[in-house]
Amino acid sequence: MQTENIINFIVNWLKEYATKAKMEGFIIGISGGIDSAVTSVLCAKTGLPTLCVEMPIYQDMKQVSRGQHHIQTLQKQYANVSSICIELTSVFDSFKRQVPVIENKHLVHLSLANTRARLRMTTLYYFAGMHRYLVVGTGNKVEDFGVGFYTKYGDGGVDLSPIADLLKSEVYSLGKVMKIADSILTAAPTDGLYGDDRTDEEQLGASYKELEWAMQFLQTKKSLSTCSEREKEVLKIYKKLNSSNQHKMKPIPICKIPPNMK
Repeated sequence: MQTENIINFIVNWLKEYATKAKMEGFIIGISGGIDSAVTSVLCAKTGLPTLCVEMPIYQDMKQVSRGQHHIQTLQKQYANVSSICIELTSVFDSFKRQVPVIENKHLVHLSLANTRARLRMTTLYYFAGMHRYLVVGTGNKVEDFGVGFYTKYGDGGVDLSPIADLLKSEVYSLGKVMKIADSILTAAPTDGLYGDDRTDEEQLGASYKELEWAMQFLQTKKSLSTCSEREKEVLKIYKKLNSSNQHKMKPIPICKIPPNMK
């Protein structure tokens, strides 16, 4: 992979997009993970104003400290980077007090996890509107177009996605070249939506390395006879997630009214 060329290509793409859109800069939510770290560096490299936003909601302190350290490092390197921390825990608590709770605890927890992501999206767009910034997505190819591991109208609610054509392993390659902190490069990926340290792998049932393999294996159309039992299991996980999350990957369905009815 031509890592340096890819970095330059994305940076130029970001700058050209903002210029054509007549927008002033970028805004990005910082989670303490590799995707937001790499994306924020790419935005900073454009030279355009880049606002990094922390939005903790009962956040695991390891995630918070990684995010803060990354922002501090970024601000030392790039004069165009600014930051702000918006504590959303009280907003989240207020929301929970206003909505009814059903008996199915799994659905309640899932719905509230997605609510966290949507509160953050709303916050990013508030500041984006004030400063005429573009909200930059941090989803990679496996998450966005493989298993759909993101919240619709949450972290999936963005203006543009600079790393959505990169596999997770490729994002890590960019991170190493960009000298992202080891604490971020070695941290287990997590969506941070449950207020604990559960990992993406624990939620998905497979690692990103395995899911990347499944994504690429299915494109080759090879026979399952060449696969190990674990690989067959990963393929089932991938296919199930890909199928159930198609509603995130496709445009909103529109009911087309027959012309003779109008």
